[in-house]
Amino acid sequence: VSSSRRKARKAYFTAPSHKRRIMMSSMLSKDLRAKYSVRSVPIRRDDEVMIVRGQYHDREGKVTQVYRKKFRIHIERVTRDKANGQTVPIGIHPSKVIITKLKLDKDRKALLERKGGKGKKGKYTDK
Repeated sequence: VSSSRRKARKAYFTAPSHKRRIMMSSMLSKDLRAKYSVRSVPIRRDDEVMIVRGQYHDREGKVTQVYRKKFRIHIERVTRDKANGQTVPIGIHPSKVIITKLKLDKDRKALLERKGGKGKKGKYTDK
């Protein structure tokens, strides 16, 4: 693994879609983190999120699109009006939101089980 800024930026901006999915992860809310003992998961389409940074902070909504090409997500009701009256969604970076409700299917459940299933890791166990 290189510590070169140049190589890191090149790897980031030319990353293929399956790697961008991992890069576009969001933190879980405190109660979800306690429930699944997982800190963050890759974001997906029907997750419910809360924006915690920027102009639109404290807004909540459902993810309508994960725009991997631009490293952004679109959230319902986070839009602006253009000069011609058309409404367009505002792209929000996934690191600036927290997931408040997960859309669970069997693959997502398996991922959470894999990632946080062990509970407390460590050498010593209570007997």
